[in-house]
Amino acid sequence: MQNDSGLWVIRPFNMEFLVTFGAFLALLILASLLLRKKSEKTRQGVLVAACLVTFVGFFFYKYYLSVDAPYNQLIAERGGFNWWGELPLHLCNINMMLIPIAVLRKSRPMMAFGFFLAPLGAMMALAMPGVGFDGYSLLLPRMLGYYGTHFMIVIEGLAIVSFGLYRPSFRDLPRTLLTALLVTFGVFLINMLLRWTGLYPKANYFYSVETEGNPLLEIFHRWIPLPFLYLMPSVLILGSYMCLITGGFALADARRKKKEADG
Repeated sequence: MQNDSGLWVIRPFNMEFLVTFGAFLALLILASLLLRKKSEKTRQGVLVAACLVTFVGFFFYKYYLSVDAPYNQLIAERGGFNWWGELPLHLCNINMMLIPIAVLRKSRPMMAFGFFLAPLGAMMALAMPGVGFDGYSLLLPRMLGYYGTHFMIVIEGLAIVSFGLYRPSFRDLPRTLLTALLVTFGVFLINMLLRWTGLYPKANYFYSVETEGNPLLEIFHRWIPLPFLYLMPSVLILGSYMCLITGGFALADARRKKKEADG
């Protein structure tokens, strides 16, 4: 169900979406330029502050969902709003909390996880929004919360590199891929616990139990019609994505070294 009335109606990759996303990217570029000559501590502080703002905004956004009558009507078949179903346990939410910890601890494995998975997870949510978040005005609190949170998570993941806090390397990829797999399995077990206890019978964080109509996951589920296991093809996609991104950085580094040697 879509509602095309109102100002700045947003849906995946329409003009309003692209302009909004462009504004967030411009903010990242501007911040990166302004912080380029600042100390590492300052760059860390700015990124951590941005993550904290996003984290606080996340809970305001979830509160608005809880009192949003039209939204609750849209999701009535899933039992309506339930706080147990709105915990920060999706991939992008986990990164929202992980990135500031990774940056403050200067943990290379954690920063690798945040850089590779935060933008990817948030962009998947933006490209395939759930019920109630497609074709409505961005000025609605639930839309502002959904798109604002996810755009910020994309930016924060990219900022780990653009702020000079982390540089991708092929040696990081096996551990990052394994960590992603273990986290997904852990969240699947949480889903099973929430369902078994009755706290949230529709628990489906990471979409590890059912596809909820996601077109890509529907394809995977036709291949492997089993909970959790149907996500395994996404591991190949993630591995390819990480190799492609890291390869680009490796190529840039090789060209820079060659230029320095020739110069």
